[in-house]
Amino acid sequence: MPDLTKEPLRNAQRKCLSEPSIYAYMAVKQALAQASITDCSRYALIVSNDSTACANAETEGIMETYHDTRRVGGFQVFRSLNSTVSMALASIFGFSGLSLTLSAACAGGGHAVGIAHSLIASGIIDAAVVVGAQEVGTLAYTAFDALGVFSRNESSPSTASRPFDKSRDGLVPSGGAAALVIESEEHYAQRFSMSGRLHYPMAEVLGYGFSTSPNIVSPSADSILAAMRMALGKETPVPQLTTIFPHATSTRDGDSAEAQAISELTKRMERPPLTVPIKALTGHECWMSGVSTIVYAIIQQQGGFVSPHPHLAEKDSAASSLIIPTRPQEYNHGLCLCNSFGFGGTNAAIFLNLLP
Repeated sequence: MPDLTKEPLRNAQRKCLSEPSIYAYMAVKQALAQASITDCSRYALIVSNDSTACANAETEGIMETYHDTRRVGGFQVFRSLNSTVSMALASIFGFSGLSLTLSAACAGGGHAVGIAHSLIASGIIDAAVVVGAQEVGTLAYTAFDALGVFSRNESSPSTASRPFDKSRDGLVPSGGAAALVIESEEHYAQRFSMSGRLHYPMAEVLGYGFSTSPNIVSPSADSILAAMRMALGKETPVPQLTTIFPHATSTRDGDSAEAQAISELTKRMERPPLTVPIKALTGHECWMSGVSTIVYAIIQQQGGFVSPHPHLAEKDSAASSLIIPTRPQEYNHGLCLCNSFGFGGTNAAIFLNLLP
């Protein structure tokens, strides 16, 4: 966990920081510095977070031992709510407009980006800082483990995350935080004309698609396809994508349904796009993954490369038509889709133009 002892935080602010808030604080600090933003008062703050299991377990442990709420402390409530991240960051960085936390399981990050884009396009807000945060550790993922979705490949954990591989047996959990600054063209131009400093944008958000599958756990290829098509808009034929960054967590049903949807979406494209399953390298970052996937896509575009899937031995039959790189290579990503899906059947897809 990041060490915040040297950070310029008041004691009360420090006591309000939960584990995901600490990760998010560092991510937002870096994003603001990279974008040369010193005043957050005109920015919305939209966060994807869906649990504070560790803080709540800590509260329960204190109460079981002492049976006295005074032992819990007055700041524990701010570390225990799902909105812990947006509450803490709004106070620390001075966000004075819209500030909220979205709860949409592993699709939350994608929806956070999409809702920020929609609010900006409608003129309700000019700019937003979008954050995905995920606590880590045994307590954070106990319920997931009970569902039986984790890989059992403990003998080789570094290769256990194997999206679209025929022998995949479950996801590998991970976490942290990621942050993006999203703003209208007018706000961007005004900000840099006033500051005299020019920072070129790294990507354009072109579209946001969403859908809900009919089953709370089992994914639906048709629903995933609907979200991707919505993100791409009503153009016919569909835009020629260069890359798809799938949700692809290495679960059997989830990867299979997404592979079927991607195959259907791209079957009439002149050049099939690369399908780049980031989670082969990062594991599944759950609540933050919809934001972090976009960050990873931007990093690859800025570096002019595509990341490989080094653990792919044999593609699953559902993924037979997907072009999945297994070695790093130079690449210009251009138009891409970033997918994120969650329990409850919620699906999000973000259509991006990754800029050089």
